[in-house]
Amino acid sequence: MKGTTDADGRRERVRRALVLVAIVLLAANLRPAITSVAPLIGRIQEDAGVSSGAAGLLTALPLLAFAALSPVAPRLAWRFGAERVLIGSMLALCAGILLRSSGTGAATLFAGTAVLGAAIAAGNVLLPGLAKEKFSGRIGAATGAYTVAMGTSAAIAAGASVPLTRLLGSGWQAPLALWAAPALLAAVAWAPLLGRGGRDPEPRGQARASPAAGLRRSPLAWQVTAFMGLQSLGYYATLTWLPEILREGGTGAEAAGWLLALSQAVAIPAMFVAPVAAGRSPSQRGVVAASVALIGAGVLGLLLFGGAGGVLWVTLLGLGQGACFSLALTLFALRAADPEQATALSGMAQSFGYLLAALGPPVFGVLRDATGSWTLPLALLLVITACLLAAGVGAGRDARVGPTA
Repeated sequence: MKGTTDADGRRERVRRALVLVAIVLLAANLRPAITSVAPLIGRIQEDAGVSSGAAGLLTALPLLAFAALSPVAPRLAWRFGAERVLIGSMLALCAGILLRSSGTGAATLFAGTAVLGAAIAAGNVLLPGLAKEKFSGRIGAATGAYTVAMGTSAAIAAGASVPLTRLLGSGWQAPLALWAAPALLAAVAWAPLLGRGGRDPEPRGQARASPAAGLRRSPLAWQVTAFMGLQSLGYYATLTWLPEILREGGTGAEAAGWLLALSQAVAIPAMFVAPVAAGRSPSQRGVVAASVALIGAGVLGLLLFGGAGGVLWVTLLGLGQGACFSLALTLFALRAADPEQATALSGMAQSFGYLLAALGPPVFGVLRDATGSWTLPLALLLVITACLLAAGVGAGRDARVGPTA
């Protein structure tokens, strides 16, 4: 009996390790398809013949897809099983990446971007619930592990885009198409973990209410949603336009791409440290305030000094944005009562949050075209950062989502 118990324990540990590896591989595919675009956005604009505002849609379109499909992902996982949904999302991501790189026209460019955004949405929403379900005793560490994977891949994608165009002797299409390969690998990694999927049939008369029921009446759920949306708005606006902001300040194109990569790279340790620190205390207000302060300092530096001291401002910005992103994901689990509610809260926060975030890239591009400089967009980013602090203080309080909280 003891031998059987030990064998069962070993099998469970192996399965948990495989689940963590699969989660990390999937997480590593949730940002490169987006971050690889920013350093090449000038070339893409020229080839496709689009304005700065339209080019901003290359980042905004995935966010709109996140907003549209985030409420759907929990229902699909509940019906078919999270593993099946995640495998399908990685295959769709692979297809979207290849479609985006299949020509030079605006039609395939935007169509492929929409498809890959829809695919990424499922992983965005389902990962927090999976972390709470599979690693309930170590939510902070599990969240830190997969957000580090997201940050690492995002940094590599941002830094490698321009050098790859020279290495491959090609335009922008080939460097972007390469990210289809790791998406396919992630789909293969999830295949052995397929269970029977879907939810258990409910006993007659005991049908369970949707875990999303009541969330929209919870003030705390809306504070978590606002924190998610505002940090995403700031992140994607700077992700799209930071190289152009630096280039206007006198930084070369390749150096600007590497500074964007630096902002992604320095975010990596913050992505791990912030959720671990958050998980050790009932309240996350202190961690939130420190993280938002870093963003504010970085934006203020860019506004006042532009390219001068760019390394410092980009570093501060990256640290703060990395910490706030992982905190947003951690709050989905910490503010929820169970994995189902965590997934539902994730779906709500990412749906409304990314709808808000989608405004950032095109609005910043339009403001730049209208004023001829980045002063007004950066000033607006400071205001957004102040609102982020207010939302984070509310979302970080020690409570669970519900009608009275």
